[in-house]
Amino acid sequence: MSKTNLWESKPWWCQPWTIILTGIIIIAGSWLVFHTLWLTVPVAVLIILWWTYFLIIVPRILATQDLDRS
Repeated sequence: MSKTNLWESKPWWCQPWTIILTGIIIIAGSWLVFHTLWLTVPVAVLIILWWTYFLIIVPRILATQDLDRS
């Protein structure tokens, strides 16, 4: 029963904290540069979708695949 940790195999720039920090910087940068909600909100939605996929969905899929193999 070897449970693979997704984050152990990733470089430092692809860790959860860097993914979250990058998203926050992009959202804040969008607001600081453009000062418009109609641009910042879609950027934030895309970032949240990106976070959801890479930080929640993919690790769950890999965890269930690990359970199926054991």
